Amino acid sequence: MNYTINPDDVEFTAIRAQGPGGQNVNKVSNAVHVRFDIGASSLPPHIKERLAALRDSRITREGVIVMKAQQSRSLGANKQDALQRLQEMVDSVAVLPTVRRATKPTFSSQRRRLDGKAKDSERKQLRGKIKL
Repeated sequence: MNYTINPDDVEFTAIRAQGPGGQNVNKVSNAVHVRFDIGASSLPPHIKERLAALRDSRITREGVIVMKAQQSRSLGANKQDALQRLQEMVDSVAVLPTVRRATKPTFSSQRRRLDGKAKDSERKQLRGKIKL
């Protein structure tokens, strides 16, 4: 199921981008800080829990996701990039992992394993000293 982020839940802050920019770098605020409070969002509770449990450095102790976007020279493009990355993070927890069911190894796989062990053992036994 696809859970879209409500833009009203996201807080944007325009900041100055790092890196080279020539004469324009000190005049234009074109990077974006995005803050998304997981607890106060309109996402379903099970998605909130899984999102808060993620081991990600962008999630604070208070449960707020903080992202920085500065790839583009345009403020609007950086906002879109940040929203897309945030949506990808939500989509990654929306898909439940498949539960692994333990299966019994087949007889032939057990046989192959034991035959391989016997061959290895024999090979190592032949490396020993020869008794005359």
